[in-house]
Amino acid sequence: MRLSTKGRYAVMAMADLAKNGRGAGGEIRAVSLAEIAARQEISLSYLEQLFARLRKSGLVKSVRGPGGGYRLAKGADETVVAEIVLAVDEPIRATRCVAHGTPKGCMLAGERCITHNLWEDLGDEIHRYLAGVSLEDVVMNRTGRRRQHVDPPVAVEAAA
Repeated sequence: MRLSTKGRYAVMAMADLAKNGRGAGGEIRAVSLAEIAARQEISLSYLEQLFARLRKSGLVKSVRGPGGGYRLAKGADETVVAEIVLAVDEPIRATRCVAHGTPKGCMLAGERCITHNLWEDLGDEIHRYLAGVSLEDVVMNRTGRRRQHVDPPVAVEAAA
């Protein structure tokens, strides 16, 4: 399964907002989309589209006027990655079937392919993982990824 650019960029932008949404004294500040666009190398017009959806979903609040921009609607520790991905209309699924959880499948006759349950379970695991990762986890690099070097497995030759 591949997460689309829309979902990835929304998470990148929200993580940037979480990281840079506090001033030097710890006070909450609005961050402009131009700042996020420059730091994350994302088109400003694309960010505007994404943030319209994020605002509609209640994940960010807009601030008008000088020093305006966006703020997180709730704490970075309370905002999970799955919410962000779903807010920009990106279903988290790995099957090629149209509707998740319905008996209609992706085959020509309407049945499910032989690997349907495998991919549906994978999509569920991805969603479960992303629902367990907050923006704070992303910013603090606490996503559970192994940081230690692991040697590749040694090949064992079969006896002849």
